[in-house]
Amino acid sequence: MRTSRPVRAAQYLALLAYLVFLAFPFVWLISTAFKPAAELGSLHPTWIPENPTLENFRQAFDEQPLLQATANSLIVALSAALVAVVIATPMAYVMARHRNRLAKAATGWVVISQAFPFVLIIIPLFLILKNFHLINSLAGLIMVYVVWALPFALWMLVGYVRAVPPELEEAAAVDGAGRLRILVSVTAPLLAPGIVATAMFAFITAWNEFFFALVLLKTPEKQTLPVILNRFIGTEGVADLGPLAAAAFLATIPSLVIFALIQKRITGGMLAGAVKH
Repeated sequence: MRTSRPVRAAQYLALLAYLVFLAFPFVWLISTAFKPAAELGSLHPTWIPENPTLENFRQAFDEQPLLQATANSLIVALSAALVAVVIATPMAYVMARHRNRLAKAATGWVVISQAFPFVLIIIPLFLILKNFHLINSLAGLIMVYVVWALPFALWMLVGYVRAVPPELEEAAAVDGAGRLRILVSVTAPLLAPGIVATAMFAFITAWNEFFFALVLLKTPEKQTLPVILNRFIGTEGVADLGPLAAAAFLATIPSLVIFALIQKRITGGMLAGAVKH
């Protein structure tokens, strides 16, 4: 049944409103980053800076170690995403192909674990990492992010594995291929879009995470970007708005670049994983 023109127009209008809603914070962030102090304190703010300046960016780099924090965030987020996907992929394959009670119980545990608040686990987590001398360590933070990202990555990849027809693997087995050869040559290429999409979500989660990084990292040279951004807010809760907006704008660039590079694979992975469990 074809959609009528009024309904289609309403759909496009709703989509446009949603895009404006999503774009508004980012556009306002960019505008604020290039505004001088006099315009930031104006009672009648404008969308486009009247006297655009790079002073906020200079102050941001002078006040905080943004380059080091960006490097730390990239190391942590990329490592956590890679390790989480490497671990979750074979686990998801087993859970998707062997639907027994253990697999169902594991799936239930994955869903329940996402409801645990950070505050509930931070003290025992801190004590465990302290015993292994991993406090104030990027390696320790990577381990935390891998464990935290695994349930979601596993839940996503199970759907992608179930989207791969088992008949393809059976046909390869009839042709004489072993289990490892089937996984590498048949299943893995079909799972590539889902793996990329899962890795991207794991990367974004680690890139934006603040609470664990704040508690576990002590020295400025080890801290990640979200923690450093928090330093632009004074002890009395007053934000240094210009440099904060400039630093926040720079913090969005790496994730936007990575997303732009692999957006086609992400879209394919999301569509491939949109199956009924």
